[in-house]
Amino acid sequence: MSNRAPTSHLSHLLALFALGFSVPGMAADAPAADPQSKGPTREQFEQSLHFQTGEIKLKDGLATLRLPQEFRYLNPADTERVLTQAWGNPKGDGTLGMIVPSDTSPVANDAWAVIVSFEEDGYVPDKDADTIKYDELLKKMQEDGKASNEARAKDGFDPIELIGWAEPPRYDKSAHKMYWAKELKVGNSEQHTLNYNIRVLGRRGVLVLNAVAGMAQLDLIRQRTPGILAATDFNPGHSYGDFNASTDKLAAYGLAALVAGGIAAKTGLIAKLIGLLIVGKKIIALGVVAAIAAFRKFFQRKPTTGV
Repeated sequence: MSNRAPTSHLSHLLALFALGFSVPGMAADAPAADPQSKGPTREQFEQSLHFQTGEIKLKDGLATLRLPQEFRYLNPADTERVLTQAWGNPKGDGTLGMIVPSDTSPVANDAWAVIVSFEEDGYVPDKDADTIKYDELLKKMQEDGKASNEARAKDGFDPIELIGWAEPPRYDKSAHKMYWAKELKVGNSEQHTLNYNIRVLGRRGVLVLNAVAGMAQLDLIRQRTPGILAATDFNPGHSYGDFNASTDKLAAYGLAALVAGGIAAKTGLIAKLIGLLIVGKKIIALGVVAAIAAFRKFFQRKPTTGV
């Protein structure tokens, strides 16, 4: 078994993770992993990061994070450093930052994080909230994944199998917030990947929060999810209730497509569906979970936008 973990980075903006996720550590080729390197140690790298706590304004007042004591925040610049220098991802198109647990270093082998980004696809209608049959949606996603894997095989990439819901989709109609998690298997890896998704619907788009972790951390993230949901909100003027049907853009998809992969629904890029489900990857040095080289190959290709 390999001694690395899945990665996390944005396929489009990535926010992933970023546009943009699993268990952290310095990248296999990072200075700290090489005793002969003149680069910084893990401790030195962490000390160079500028952690923030409490109330954090995002994207010129678009939204606010009101972080409880158990979380810290890294700005987009430091997030990019963690994603590329520490986790070994290729450069992304930018994020809104990263939320990390206060009791865990972002470069520790048992670390996890939530990458934040914004998809300005328009107002996502939630009229289908009470009618979505998620078990049927899962089967459709799995079927589409098989078709996607046929295309991946032709390109020499390992298949990505959607095993099932690690956490069934749940939508809060009053807060317009949604979360769900998927369990994924890449190639013949014995270690499965956790893709934990949080979405906050707004006037002009969706705040995308993706937790990067291994399946072993599912219970921990599940416990922390309510705190993250409560801490994240659009500011007045940008909230879901501020939508103006006369002037604002309407997204080309609803909640079901948001879960399945919004961009696939709007453009028909079903071959990219599984990639959109993952939205990113992170390489963990000194290992924790199985490494998936195919992830890196996939995400080094031309990025495709999705939520």
